[in-house]
Amino acid sequence: MTALPNKLSEQSKKDQVEEMFNDISPKYDLLNHLLSANVDKLWRRNAIQKLRPHQPKLILDIATGTGDFAIAAKISDAKVIGIDISEGMLEVGRRKIEKKKLTGTIELLKADSENLPFENEKFDAAIVGFGVRNFETLKKGLNEINRVLKPGGVFYVLEFSKPAKSPYKQIYQFYFTRILPLIGRMVSKNSNAYTYLPESVNEFPDGDKFLTILAEVGFVKNKCFQQTFGIASVYEAFKLKK
Repeated sequence: MTALPNKLSEQSKKDQVEEMFNDISPKYDLLNHLLSANVDKLWRRNAIQKLRPHQPKLILDIATGTGDFAIAAKISDAKVIGIDISEGMLEVGRRKIEKKKLTGTIELLKADSENLPFENEKFDAAIVGFGVRNFETLKKGLNEINRVLKPGGVFYVLEFSKPAKSPYKQIYQFYFTRILPLIGRMVSKNSNAYTYLPESVNEFPDGDKFLTILAEVGFVKNKCFQQTFGIASVYEAFKLKK
């Protein structure tokens, strides 16, 4: 996975990501919606529409951040547990959940996605929104998710990807490498976070490469659904039934 700024190079990637997201947490939601022109909300809805027919009762949201995906995943009588390494992001998420009167059905915990504090085969479904590219060791995190899913459980990943067709490819590259970091620095006052974002997206093995990795760690029936000209993708995978 991508390296973070050199001045933080002595820290592990996990520590760097935690520190960075703690720092930008007060402005994170504002920037997310501003920088994506609110399209990120549509992408989450699209992913949850695919989850809904499976009628999960217990859902794990990994790298939940400020809880947007966990809130979107609150379908029928399902319970959602969201985990993240950034306490700053979780505090923002807890306030949102309390405001929406969802504290009884959505719980946010500080935990490491690569060392999940749950027993085997606990969850009916798992979701990750814009978080897998931040895993320090991608396969380790995916293996942990597979471990805590019930046999036949479904897994959805929403992540940025790289458009391959012109002119979307060129527009995307210009916006992601020039405009987005500039706006991100101005609003968040963090000079690293929104430089890291395009770097991490560029280095993430998206599309068919990610489907291959999902298969390598044991997921089956893996599919990719591109969103908005390939700017993002929703991945669907299942834990093998016994």
